[in-house]
Amino acid sequence: MFTGIVEELGTVGALESRAAAARVTIRCDKVREDLQEGASIAVNGVCLTATDLRPDSFSADLAPETLRRSNLGGLRPGSHVNLERPLSPSSRLSGHIVQGHVDGTGEFLSLNRLSEENWWLQIRIPAELDPYLVYKGSIAIDGISLTIASLEACVLSVAIIPHTYRNTTLGEYRPGARVNLECDILAKHVEKLLRKLDLKPGLTVDRLREQGY
Repeated sequence: MFTGIVEELGTVGALESRAAAARVTIRCDKVREDLQEGASIAVNGVCLTATDLRPDSFSADLAPETLRRSNLGGLRPGSHVNLERPLSPSSRLSGHIVQGHVDGTGEFLSLNRLSEENWWLQIRIPAELDPYLVYKGSIAIDGISLTIASLEACVLSVAIIPHTYRNTTLGEYRPGARVNLECDILAKHVEKLLRKLDLKPGLTVDRLREQGY
């Protein structure tokens, strides 16, 4: 489990295509310190398994499902990625519960300056993800835990503070870029439970008459 608090910006060293799958190598420093073979790590919000550990890098295999649902297949050598190690049981949960299981990708629309280093980010989301998103709810965008400030006609907006702007990949996007989206797991559970409820129809005058009243 992750929290969506980015620890480091990594750099793609290589992306090797392998039939329907791929293998990515990420150069990094901080997250490599205690990374072990087979450990999980979030790359742009996607939970991957670290292999082939080197002093300044690690590699990870990208399954066809990962390539289909995320933007990792579009990375190139030199691309920056958001990195986060799994949550330690003793750590504070500073963001929200992030599994690293991307639900789909959105379209980067704009990042407009509000004042000084504060920004207003707008992302077009797939219609199928709309039921899981609410005003002031949480969402992970490329692995960054953010709060929804506006949601209208499948366009999601969030406010970006200076720290987030300086320490993530958000400032590097251009209109049309794909970004990974993971909805709040609690919202997904609630939506499924509501769909399964056997809701009885409300009491109406006609139903009272049918009952002889």
